[in-house]
Amino acid sequence: MDTFIEKLVTRKKTVVDHIITALVVLVILLALFFFFMTNLRIGMGIDLLLIVGIIYFGYRLITSRNVEYEYIVTNGDLDIDVIVAKRKRKRIFSANCKEFEIVAPVKSSSFSQQVQSIKNRIDTSSTIDSPDAYFITLNHNNSRTLVIFEPDERMLRNFKIYIPRKVLNG
Repeated sequence: MDTFIEKLVTRKKTVVDHIITALVVLVILLALFFFFMTNLRIGMGIDLLLIVGIIYFGYRLITSRNVEYEYIVTNGDLDIDVIVAKRKRKRIFSANCKEFEIVAPVKSSSFSQQVQSIKNRIDTSSTIDSPDAYFITLNHNNSRTLVIFEPDERMLRNFKIYIPRKVLNG
């Protein structure tokens, strides 16, 4: 019988996200202020089109900071997609759980300095401080890779079917 499990995780906004949003709003307001104060008149209708274009560009930049990750487990295969602003989806990770070296909570002793020093990282958690955050280490695309994600119990049980000794619980 085939197993199919999905989970959607929304990345929490960071200070950087809030700073970018504030800067975009500030730049839009300054551009509009400059536009109106200099009485820049390009042509009939073009003025309005330019204003709408600036506001739309700002809207796209701000909403592009809304990121979700979708985890899909199918018979021991883990696929992770990133969804930006509920508009654009891209597969960022795909592997069979038999390739995993370890699956363990980030808050466990298994998340050692050696694991933390892995350069190739894929962080798909809402925040690394999440109590539900787990990590995977594996050789992916010919390099040692660390994947941080937030599986649910069903996903962990599914992995345990294929790799019982490699899945550690908190």
